[in-house]
Amino acid sequence: MAKRLIPSLNRILVEKIVPPSKTSAGILLPEKTTKLNSGKVVAVGPGLRCSNGNLIPISVKEGDTVLLPEYGGTEVKLGDKEYHLFRDDDILGTLHD
Repeated sequence: MAKRLIPSLNRILVEKIVPPSKTSAGILLPEKTTKLNSGKVVAVGPGLRCSNGNLIPISVKEGDTVLLPEYGGTEVKLGDKEYHLFRDDDILGTLHD
């Protein structure tokens, strides 16, 4: 049975992207070229309320590819997949093609 996690407040559930360690021609890539801390946003929380009660929305949406900090986040395991929870403030930016 699959579980669905809805992050609370200003948290974002991210599945880290693991870059390939080998090219399509079979050439092994060095570890430094494969180290990019990016992930795909799986779910977002509703946002954070400021002192006057207004809702501050999350800056990313589901499906976005984001740049993540090297350290941080909370590891969450759902079924056989690993995810990470980050606060909206921790996200460094979004990646576009």
